[in-house]
This record gives sequence, structure tokens and C-alpha cells, in this order.
Amino acid sequence: MFEELIEKLDGTVRKLRGRGKLNEKNIAESMREIRRVLLEADVNYKIAKKFVADIQNKALGKEVLKSITPGQQVVKIVHDEMIKLLGSTPSPLHLKGSPSVIMLSGLQGSGKTTLAGKLGVYLKKNNHNPLLVAADVVRPAAIDQLEKIGESVTLPVYSNRNESPLKIVDKALGKAKRNGNDIVILDTAGRLHIDEKMMNELKQIKKEVNPSEILYVADSMTGQDAVKSAQTFLDYLDFSGIVLTKLDGDAKGGAAMSIRAVTGKPVKFNSIGEKLDDLEVFYPERMASRILGMGDVVTLVEKAEETIDAKKAEKLSRKLKKNSFTLEDFSDQLQQVKKMGPLSQLVNMLPGNAGGIKNLQVDDNALKSVEAIINSMTVEEKRKPAIINGSRRKRIAQGSGTRIQDVNRLLKQFKMMKKMIKNMGRHKSMNVPGGMPIGF
Repeated sequence: MFEELIEKLDGTVRKLRGRGKLNEKNIAESMREIRRVLLEADVNYKIAKKFVADIQNKALGKEVLKSITPGQQVVKIVHDEMIKLLGSTPSPLHLKGSPSVIMLSGLQGSGKTTLAGKLGVYLKKNNHNPLLVAADVVRPAAIDQLEKIGESVTLPVYSNRNESPLKIVDKALGKAKRNGNDIVILDTAGRLHIDEKMMNELKQIKKEVNPSEILYVADSMTGQDAVKSAQTFLDYLDFSGIVLTKLDGDAKGGAAMSIRAVTGKPVKFNSIGEKLDDLEVFYPERMASRILGMGDVVTLVEKAEETIDAKKAEKLSRKLKKNSFTLEDFSDQLQQVKKMGPLSQLVNMLPGNAGGIKNLQVDDNALKSVEAIINSMTVEEKRKPAIINGSRRKRIAQGSGTRIQDVNRLLKQFKMMKKMIKNMGRHKSMNVPGGMPIGF
């Protein structure tokens, strides 16, 4: 996510941090470089210009704190201004009525139908009882897709292939009241381009149901096109918030940085993966830290707390203290880490990622090979890797569809890891919440 933007901004930020003295000239040079990076990242040019001007004005008029270098202070100003640009504080859903209605809008292909499922999963986790409504009768596959999504996550779906969107919505609200659904999520039709008929249909639905929230679903990978479309939807529909989808595939970050400032509406969620639980509340401060390569430890910790089995973590912690960690435990740990999301996303949440380890190549497919190798071992081999001789290695490689060199590499890495854990045990424990070790 935002790989290009993070890498380019990191160079400028590191230069700033390293400056012992700052003057009007080198501050101006740094601001020009930041402006160029933002424009290359497809940030709206007016937003980039104002952003840089605000930083420069504050940097020149700021008294330097004795506890930090001038360069570090300017970096803090950049960080603060970026938080302000992204919205300052998170914007929760405002739910009213019984049931509350959340209406999704946006262009075709922006990810509305998938988002309906993700939002349903999110609300269900937060003790709500949502009903998904297939109000998109234009795209033939939309109804089928939403029904499959609902079935996969055990969420009710209302659909009717023979009714107009207005009647579908009306009947869905009746069903929600009868069945005790406190939230109704409307998946409305999108178009390949904005047209009068489409907007009038959305206006009619809005008038009919008076939704608590109208969320504009923006495909962040389309950059400034997403921002322009958002502005047009805002003029017609006056939506209340934005959801950025496909953020994991957005290397530039232009839409994420521009859309709130251009529309004046808050970004409420960001969608960062294909799984139906890959939806995050949008925290401006955390996003600003990611963009500036400062990591996002808070989100990383929250993901760990959500996915890690506390009992397994405690058992593993005891094993680590006794230095009895096995390949079975290693495999189990990999499974728990996988639940947190792709490794490439997790690495981006580590502080300093854009600096010291920005060139780290994280291959999620490599985990599959590791799993295959371990799964091809006998129980005894997993518990006592030292018994794995040449013939056993050959058998394991054949059974896992890998090479003997891959098996050798895994065994070597595991041996090194055990040694590292043993050394760590002599000093202080390094654990993330729940006792799960970091450092494999």
C-alpha cells in the first residue's frame, strides 16, 4: 500500500531529520521536493500546493525545541499537517432510526457489493444484526454475488429479481422490522460513468428511506478519477462519508490523500484485502504514520489481539521459556500470523519500514512452501528436527513439491531461530499481545 509514495517521501523525510540546522533556503528546497513527490503520487495539485505551503509557513515561524533537532521538528510538522489533511480524527458511523439504513453508492467496479459484505461482517462483530439488500438490478451478477457473500458469512440477504429498486428497498425495510435487523445495508447500482437516470434513482432511494449514512465507495487505484467522481456524486447526492476500496493495490496514494480535502467529507473505512474481514476503520493519524514510513503499531497490535488464540499463545510462551519450541509450534504460529493478513501489509505497519527494511521482499507465497514442507514431515520429525537426515530430506522435498535446498534452508532457519529465542530468554522477553513471539 502506497509503496511509491512511502519510498519517495522517506528520502525527503530522512534528509530533513539529518539536518542540524535549517534555514529558509533548505526548508524551501525540502518543500519543493515534497510537492513533487505528492504530484507524482497523483495527489490533487491544489491540495499538494496548500499542504506544502502550510508546512513551510509553520516551519519558518516555529521556535525550535531544545529536545529535538530542527529537522525532526519539521518532520513533526509534516506529520501533523498530513493528519489534518486526512481528517484529524476518525469518523464513526452515525446510526439513527430502527432499522438504521446505510446506503452504498459509487461507480460500477468500485467494490460496493463486496463492501456490503465487509460492512455487514464488521457490524456483526460489533453486536449488530445487519440485513444486506441487493438493490442493484442493473448488473446481472450483483444479486448472485451478494447472496453468496451473505451465505459465506451467515448474514441475511433480501433480494427480488422482479422488482424495481424502490420496491426492493421498501420490502427489505419491512422484513428488517419483522426480523429484528437493526441495520439495513443497501447495495445500489453503479454505472461505468455518471448519468442522470442513475443519479435520479439514487435520489429517489434516498428520499424513500432517509438513510443514516450514504457512503461513497471509491476505488483508490483510479487515483484522481475517484476524486472527480466523488465530487460529482456529492453534488447530486450529498453523501455523508467515504470508503476507500482496493487500498492494498494502491501504490501511489493520491486518492487517499486528496478525497477528503476535495469533498470535505470524512473517510470512514478503508478496505485493504480480498477477505470479508479486511475492513479497517480509517484513522487519519495511523494512515499519516504509514505514509511517512513511521509504521502503524496500534493497528498491528489490534490485529494480533483479534486473531491470536490466547490459550495457544500462553502455551507457546511456556514452551519458549523452556526452549522446547518445535516445528509443530512454528507451523501453528504461522497459521495465526496468516489470520492477521498478508505479510506484506503487516511489514508496512512496522516502524521504520520505509527506512531500514524498505527493501525487504515479503513473499506471501513463500509461506505456502514452508507449510507444505512442515506438513510433509512425520510427527516425530516435527518434534525432533535433528533426526532429519539426507533420505528424509529427499522424501520431504518430494512430498511438498519443493527442492531439498528449500528443506535445508527451513531447517537451518529454524535452528537459528531457536538459538535466538534461547538468547532472548536470557535477557528480556519480546512478545506482542497474548504472548506471541515476534522474530521468526
